[in-house]
Amino acid sequence: MNWVALEQLSSNIAFIMSILSMFFYWFNLTFSRFQFLRNLAKLCAFISLISITYILSCRWIINHYFPLSNLYESLLFLSWGLIFIQVILEQKLKNSLIGSAIMPLVMFTLAFASLSLPTEMQKAAPLVPALKSNWLMMHVSIMILSYATLMIGSLLSILFLVITKGREVSLKGSSTGYNSFITKPNYNLSMYKENMKPSDKSIQIEQLSLLESIDNLSYRVISLGFPLLTIGIISGAVWANEAWGSYWSWDPKETWALITWIIFAAYLHTRLTKAWQGRKPAILASIGFVIVWVCYLGVNFIGKGLHNYGWIIS
Repeated sequence: MNWVALEQLSSNIAFIMSILSMFFYWFNLTFSRFQFLRNLAKLCAFISLISITYILSCRWIINHYFPLSNLYESLLFLSWGLIFIQVILEQKLKNSLIGSAIMPLVMFTLAFASLSLPTEMQKAAPLVPALKSNWLMMHVSIMILSYATLMIGSLLSILFLVITKGREVSLKGSSTGYNSFITKPNYNLSMYKENMKPSDKSIQIEQLSLLESIDNLSYRVISLGFPLLTIGIISGAVWANEAWGSYWSWDPKETWALITWIIFAAYLHTRLTKAWQGRKPAILASIGFVIVWVCYLGVNFIGKGLHNYGWIIS
């Protein structure tokens, strides 16, 4: 069996394992007492990660350049980054919520790469002259890792909004510690606590702890993705000057990268200054989720630009 057939097999395994992982995480949310479901979900996600690693490694070894030369390879690397970050985060928040939110994103990304893209776009091809640079690995890999990180941080904010829908939430304190409370609209908190049964109070405390963890993780993940995005934009400007003779050309990709940077800079500013707490910064991060996807993929459908070499995404 040649490496092309093995790559196709690995691609199918990665896709199937992402589907199984997603469903196992969802089942575990419904049947939380069956912890083996979460373990199965983690195992499937890990197998998917290994399969994608094999594909990227083979392409790197055989073609002698880091496999980020077209849209297919870019989507695989994005999926790899999403799963890798999810595995790390799940050690912090020992709950199936993260996996149940991230694995559908991985599954759809792999489905688009494997099922929607034409076969010709999935094949590795010689690099065009503009991409024959050491900046390819530096700039593109950091940008895609920043996209993956910001997507996950934004997804956690969306998850926070879903859980707190219809309720007033205030999380006061630093990013590492909160004094929190949740109230229903037009409902007196002190009376609510007095009338709660002991079991209800236990559930309330658990829910507060979960919300604090999600909000804290969202902030920390976005705090990691933002510097990566900044480094990626700067390295891209240096590479652009070498390749095209200009640091900034207001190319659609560059423009949307700047918009993405501004959105998450505003989010971090509101968190650091504590100007907003609770749902407001989560809403801003949720908007950022859409903006990242437009920057990463949408501009390639909107129009042509300097970043359209083989549908490269950077």
